[in-house]
Amino acid sequence: MKRIATLFGFYFVVTCCNAQLTNDTAVVSIDEIVERFYLAPKTTIFIDSSSSISTEQALLKPFLPFKNFNKLKNLSPELITYTYYLKIPVQNKLAGSFCAYLFPGAYFEVFDAFKLKDNKLIKINFADSISGYKKITLAGEENTTLVIKLKPLKNDFNSINPLFISRDFIKNYKLYVIGYKSETQIYGLVLSGVLLMMILFMFTNFVISKKLEFLFNTGYSLCMFLLIFLNSILTRYTSEFCSFYYNYLDFFLLAIGVVFYMAFTRIFLDTKKNYLLLDKILKYGENFVLLLLGIYTYLNFFTNTYLPQFYLENFMKIGILGIGIAFIYLALKRRDRLFNYIAAGNAMLVLFSVISLTLLLANVKSINLYSSPLFYYNTGIAFELVFFLLGLTYKNRNELIKNIKEQEALKQEAERLEFETQITVMKAQQEERNRISADMHDDLGAGMTSIRLYSELAKRKLLDAPIPEIEKISSSANELLSKMNAIIWSMSSSNDTLSSMIAYIRSYALEYFEDTGVNCKISIPEKLPNVEVKGEIRRNVFLVVKEALNNILKHSKATEVNITLVRAQDGLTLYIQDNGTGIDLNKLRQFGNGLKNMKKRMEAIKIDFTIENSEGTLITLHKKITTF
Repeated sequence: MKRIATLFGFYFVVTCCNAQLTNDTAVVSIDEIVERFYLAPKTTIFIDSSSSISTEQALLKPFLPFKNFNKLKNLSPELITYTYYLKIPVQNKLAGSFCAYLFPGAYFEVFDAFKLKDNKLIKINFADSISGYKKITLAGEENTTLVIKLKPLKNDFNSINPLFISRDFIKNYKLYVIGYKSETQIYGLVLSGVLLMMILFMFTNFVISKKLEFLFNTGYSLCMFLLIFLNSILTRYTSEFCSFYYNYLDFFLLAIGVVFYMAFTRIFLDTKKNYLLLDKILKYGENFVLLLLGIYTYLNFFTNTYLPQFYLENFMKIGILGIGIAFIYLALKRRDRLFNYIAAGNAMLVLFSVISLTLLLANVKSINLYSSPLFYYNTGIAFELVFFLLGLTYKNRNELIKNIKEQEALKQEAERLEFETQITVMKAQQEERNRISADMHDDLGAGMTSIRLYSELAKRKLLDAPIPEIEKISSSANELLSKMNAIIWSMSSSNDTLSSMIAYIRSYALEYFEDTGVNCKISIPEKLPNVEVKGEIRRNVFLVVKEALNNILKHSKATEVNITLVRAQDGLTLYIQDNGTGIDLNKLRQFGNGLKNMKKRMEAIKIDFTIENSEGTLITLHKKITTF
């Protein structure tokens, strides 16, 4: 309302105060300009609110002193679409030509200059001008009036503040204007560097994980980075890109950033699965923002209006704040950890945006960094992105832990299935072993017993004329039957215990030395440990014991054999001790492959085997067992 009242007051002055027109005595001598000269006190102005009349027609309108309109130094949105005409009387007192550079202010879509001679306008050629600065050349002792036509760019921080800059000072002036960085600009550049590192981190995570939430957050962060960086770097620039940025690109980046923000939120919170209503709102919100961007683009490039764009941009900013407040409310209501990260980021943005808006509405002068509205707005964006990144890190870590647990569970399940498969195979093998041993016992055992019986009957019938071959058949049948019984015993799963193995060895040893003149003593602990002994181990141990007893009987000349089983600290030890002549370890080869086979059998089942002289021959078998 204040701006509208100012506009009406301006029109009242234009229509009713023609008597206050300035004369042309306030002339600017450009040859006297040393560095720069502000032209406002010597400038008159006419405003074409319709932007429809020609420059010639504008000259017929009443021009008022520019100093009466300080509001024009910062154009309000209502005045952006107007065309402004300035009249500046200038002269050159020198005999030779002299030039200076005219800077009307920032930022203008149209910047034309004319010389007024004999009430005729002569357009000035700006071939040697610098972007944003027009070179004005006056001939020797030339006295004229400059007519400047200005049409501002469509943004809300244009200003009209004309000044002349001497040709010798223009380079230094531009270097100073562009090179000087305020505290707010320096802070913005530093903040841009931090955001760039965050963007690289998030994009790297996207490349590694292929998760779209990292990509969309990267897009949102990139848009905010460009806004902060370009606002910090382009201040006081007058290039075409600068004009394009302030005219359109800043709103484009804001709108696209909001779209990325909504898409990131949907994926981060998995709204399609967890919050269906919120998912629909955000999805429609993305389309609505894109629609607003399309309308803004049309208004910017194809119409001469600005107020609709101004209100559209502010509507979007208010909408962003509204979304932030809504997320804070939902987070307090739902108490979800991921929601809290989104809400915390939005809370920071809302808080600092409110501070920034308060400073703007209160017209607080930016005398330092902390009185700048832009400082607080940029800080809010930075905190928002930091909380979003923390949320992504938290979610990614939890998903990583979850994936590891799932992989471990799958691994354990696979191991369980493999173990069950092995048990099934072992069970099938054992059942097959039992079947084979039963068949051997029932069929082969019965057959061998019949052979033995018939050979004994034949021997009795031929007592008067014995046949050696029948004796061999009987002996071979007995030996084969004994071996077959040992094989059947080793294959039967019912014998897979330590007590069964010791009992079998004890029975065999006593029977083996029966009627041989060798006294066999067997010492076994009262309580044997309940240890499983597989068929392969039982068979190899039995064959080694059998070979040892055979060697004692054939070679040792012993009269006594002691077989002792001892429960050691780390396992079990079996001693086979005779009182014979002992073994000559230097002539070990004389026993052929017997001892070698004994060692190999024990190595195959990981039993320590030793043979030594100790008042005869001592054979030691030791098996390490961790648990009994």
